[in-house]
Amino acid sequence: MAAASWAAPTTSFAPAPARGPWRTKAAPLPIRTLPRRVLLNAVGESAMVASGDTLLGLYEKERLGLLQYADDESKEERYWETLDADLRYWTRSLRPVQWYPGHIAKTEKELREQLRLMDVVIEIRDARIPLSTSHPKMDSWLGNRKRIIVLNREDMISTEDRNAWATYFANQGTKVVFSNGQLGMGTMKLGRMAKSLASVVNTKRKEKGLLPRPVRAGIVGYPNVGKSSLINRLLKRRMCPAAPRPGVTRELKWVRFGTDLELLDSPGILPMRISDQTSAIKLAICDDIGERSYDFADVAAILVQMLIRHPAVGSEAFRRRYRIDVDSECGKTFVTKLSVHLFNGDTSQASFRILSDYRKGKFGWVALERPPT
Repeated sequence: MAAASWAAPTTSFAPAPARGPWRTKAAPLPIRTLPRRVLLNAVGESAMVASGDTLLGLYEKERLGLLQYADDESKEERYWETLDADLRYWTRSLRPVQWYPGHIAKTEKELREQLRLMDVVIEIRDARIPLSTSHPKMDSWLGNRKRIIVLNREDMISTEDRNAWATYFANQGTKVVFSNGQLGMGTMKLGRMAKSLASVVNTKRKEKGLLPRPVRAGIVGYPNVGKSSLINRLLKRRMCPAAPRPGVTRELKWVRFGTDLELLDSPGILPMRISDQTSAIKLAICDDIGERSYDFADVAAILVQMLIRHPAVGSEAFRRRYRIDVDSECGKTFVTKLSVHLFNGDTSQASFRILSDYRKGKFGWVALERPPT
């Protein structure tokens, strides 16, 4: 409540008017509704007033607190609204990030043929960049087949990021599972959901007098998003080779989960040409594309510029981590300064350190994408 609108109540000592049937009822005074947080704090106001604060002062403090909260929300909204435009500006003069090794071209054709046999398709995405790890041709390949989207590495994003994506996919009517392939979180839910979605297959087979068969589920996604690790956790044994780098899985492989579910592990698939370089930079930052496709110094500089502006990170996180001040919002300037401070002027080592620290959560677990508004 604004200070100017508050006035101390006055007491009238005039006699009350006589009541009678001829007198109309006075209109009620307008009631101003206080913010909920003010009402919740009302119980302790008397004690606070006794300690020296006035009621007016308490309301003013509450108002300033609400304004600060709204300002923080506004800053966060502006950050996500302008991020893509900033990335397009920053990447316009860089060498394009492109990576399409021979094994991807070969297995992409085989995978499209196998997808025709699938009862349900499980698409694995990186929870830090769900949009950038979605293949642009996936919708056309799947057609009307049932799909489950798995946002892996949920431990690498904040609760706010998770809630935003959960709401986004729920509004689209898309089945989504958050998982941690390293620890196995979400795998049991994924198995149950896949069987449930594909149960109609055996219902139709039974109506035709055919015996039931295992549900076929294809695991697809970009390189290094955790497809093989998720399968190994689901099976509770190491059936598929997995490592924290792109390009480990190089061929299709069927594995059996119990008696009623078959899983197809597939190599990571990428577009032959990545036209959106803002997505390509995010793939490089999150280690979801081959290292030979990008320049470490360029990618690290852009990451610095993103995180300095990020409401949950900021320049203070870099000062605490590396014990040096951030003099400007220029990422290349900071990379150079860090290289002198820690690596005798070697910008490659400084760049690798920054990228590695982000991937390990040293700046906090934050996503690089939010749902489009």
